[in-house]
Amino acid sequence: MSTTENHQRQGIVVKKTIGKYAVRSAEGSPIGCALAGNLSKQLLFSTANPTSMRKRVLEVKDLDTVDPVAVGDRVTYLLNEDGTGTITEIHPRQNKLSRPATDGARHFKKSGPIEQVIVANVDQIVVVMPAANPPPSWDLLDRYLATAEASDIPALICFTKADLLADDLSREIALYRQIGYQVIVTSAVSGLGIDEVQAALKDRVSVLWGKSGVGKTSLLNAIEPELGLRVKVVNDHNSEGRHTTTHLEMFELSFGGGVIDTPGQRAFKIYNEIDDFAQLLPEMRDFIGRCKFGLDCTHVSEPGCAIKSAVTQGAITLRRYESFLGMKEYFG
Repeated sequence: MSTTENHQRQGIVVKKTIGKYAVRSAEGSPIGCALAGNLSKQLLFSTANPTSMRKRVLEVKDLDTVDPVAVGDRVTYLLNEDGTGTITEIHPRQNKLSRPATDGARHFKKSGPIEQVIVANVDQIVVVMPAANPPPSWDLLDRYLATAEASDIPALICFTKADLLADDLSREIALYRQIGYQVIVTSAVSGLGIDEVQAALKDRVSVLWGKSGVGKTSLLNAIEPELGLRVKVVNDHNSEGRHTTTHLEMFELSFGGGVIDTPGQRAFKIYNEIDDFAQLLPEMRDFIGRCKFGLDCTHVSEPGCAIKSAVTQGAITLRRYESFLGMKEYFG
């Protein structure tokens, strides 16, 4: 075995700032890593002779992403003599949560904004929404869920501040459960639902997603004391709502698993192009293609639309249909 192979390790990126990464491996605590130079550019090789072992670089292009490495990435790194590491390989991703980067002209290519991968290889997105103070924004919740659907990542809904609840949310909660989402109602004050959240997070890598002020810090402290404060320290170093987050971190849970918090954002976009936003609402999928105009139907004003007919018959709620129309405008 060569010296290089002997110093190679594999691990998971658990923290990142601009150009710096912390990688946790089975060998011990996370170590600081930099990125090998060839990973910061996209190399286009000669393909004139595919069987040749010797390849010639024809062109060096900028990457189509803000940063090729994301928290959650599985990587191979070379252990340096000073105890730091150099990431030499990024393994294929199981999934990713990404958005268009819109922070300045340097994050645009000719065809539009480049991709910013927020996290990779996660088991679920936990959408955190207050039950009260302020009241839930159903359109925002639906956009969060649609983004999870577009990323092919399972999502669950966690309502916080149930101790402040004045209005009855049972009808809405029943709707989301009927659609297929797990819904947990919690109160960090009374302890309601905390055990259920712990069970949902156990042995999974979870992303917490929600606006600032929804009670994420209190929820995390109820799940595991001081965890919310540790996450808050990280987020206080971020510029809330910006599209180039400088610091993300995966925190280990004592009962198994890990949690990644994201800076609170009201405005966000889906990076991938969506042909029909009805694909992102599970209760609408069975009706796609059954319209009079088939896959060309926009489900807005065409006659013979199966989705509009389902709304009339009560198979799809009017509120979710109106949310779908809003998505077409918001994401489109």
